[in-house]
Amino acid sequence: MARYGPVTTDTQTITLGLAQIRVGASATNIGSRNAVLTSSDSIGVCTTTKFAGNTDWFKLESGFPLMEDTVFPIREGASLECAFQQLTPKNLAFAYGLDATTGYTNVHSGEVALGARSAPAFVRMEAHYTFPTVTYSLDVIFPRAQISSSVELDFQSEAPAAVTITFESKNASSDVTGGNAIWNAAPLGRIQWNGA
Repeated sequence: MARYGPVTTDTQTITLGLAQIRVGASATNIGSRNAVLTSSDSIGVCTTTKFAGNTDWFKLESGFPLMEDTVFPIREGASLECAFQQLTPKNLAFAYGLDATTGYTNVHSGEVALGARSAPAFVRMEAHYTFPTVTYSLDVIFPRAQISSSVELDFQSEAPAAVTITFESKNASSDVTGGNAIWNAAPLGRIQWNGA
């Protein structure tokens, strides 16, 4: 029987499940174009992991009545939103925009100061996603990202809290202090597929 409409051409490219969110030092790893963080850099179990590539467009119109002639990108951004469930000093420090890549080694003891916010630290974020076939994976790499979320801890009687944060990718090219020339062609980072 003939099939019509959109038909799956490669079942191994279907995404199902969440990405593992790995966070590390931006300055230490800025010269690495490929994924360098490991599962030991993971913030743990998440309930959501969502990438967004935002673009604002300018539409050129002319004539009467006006008709669109062309469109130009005027602003581009990339972000990854996730909600983590493992409430540790390190994860909460990241949520508050701190560089928690050092100094937060204890899982069950420590503190995060309230009322002393400053500009969020730059961190490296890698979202490692393994396809259901486990043969292939991809990495979303933000070499220089900031977290500027408001923090909410929603404690419930029969469900674990999930703290939503958003990693916003920032310019990592050699144009900025803390950037590197290897990111000049991809200043916000890149999505890298791993497999044949």
